[in-house]
Amino acid sequence: MNVRRRHEAIVRSLRRNGTSTIADLAGEVGASRRTVLRDISALRDEGFIIHSEPGRGGGLQVDPQSVQTTARLSVAEIFALLISVASMRAAGNLPFSGLADAGLAKIEKALPSDKIRDLRRFLDCLYVGQLSPRMDISDMEVMEPELLPAFETAFLQRLHLRFQYRDAKGAVTSRIVEPQAMLILPPLWYLVAWDPAREDFRHFRMDRISKPQHIEGTTFRRRRVLFEDGVSRVRDLPR
Repeated sequence: MNVRRRHEAIVRSLRRNGTSTIADLAGEVGASRRTVLRDISALRDEGFIIHSEPGRGGGLQVDPQSVQTTARLSVAEIFALLISVASMRAAGNLPFSGLADAGLAKIEKALPSDKIRDLRRFLDCLYVGQLSPRMDISDMEVMEPELLPAFETAFLQRLHLRFQYRDAKGAVTSRIVEPQAMLILPPLWYLVAWDPAREDFRHFRMDRISKPQHIEGTTFRRRRVLFEDGVSRVRDLPR
C-alpha cells in the first residue's frame, strides 16, 4: 500500500471506529508501528486533528469536524474535473458555472508549483467543439478509466503511446502514435495523434481505445494541429 492510500485508510478507520490503537492501525494497513506514527504526524500536518489518549482503553481519535487542508489531487484527477466542466460548457448545459470555476480556481491555488506547471501543459493539449448533428453515436461505449493517467504521462513526457483500437466495423488493430491533443465534441472524445506509420494525423475515438501503454525512452516533438472552425482550446474559452 502506497503512502497516499495508507493515509486514506487510516483516516477512514479512525472515522469508522471512533478510537483505534497504533497496533490496530498498523495491522489494518500492513505497516509497522513506526510507519503509522509517521503517518499520523503527516496527517496532522495536512490539517487533520487527531487526539491521542494514553492508558488502558485509550487510543487515537480523529476530530469529526477536522478536514484535510492540503490538496492531494493528482494532475490527472484535477484534469478530469476540468474536462468535465469544459465538456459540459461546450455542450451548453453547465448549471452554476460560476461556482464550478471558483471551486476549480481554489483547487489550483492550493497546488504546488510543479503540479500547476504540469496541469497547464496538459490543458494546452485540450480542445472542445460541437459535434455534427449528423454524426451517428448509437455505438458509443464507456471509456476505460485508465486512459487519462496513461495520456497524462504520454503528453507531459512526450512518450509514444501504444493501444488497441477498434474501428467502426469492429476490427481491432494495435497502434503506436504520438499524442498531440485531446478533442471533446460532446458526447464524443477523441485522441488526436500523429501516426508515424501513416505519416499523418489521426483522430481516435477514445471509447474505442483499450489497453493504453506509454513506451519509455521514445520521445517525440510537438506538432501543430489544425482544427476546423468552431474548435477552441480550453484555456482560451471565456469564463
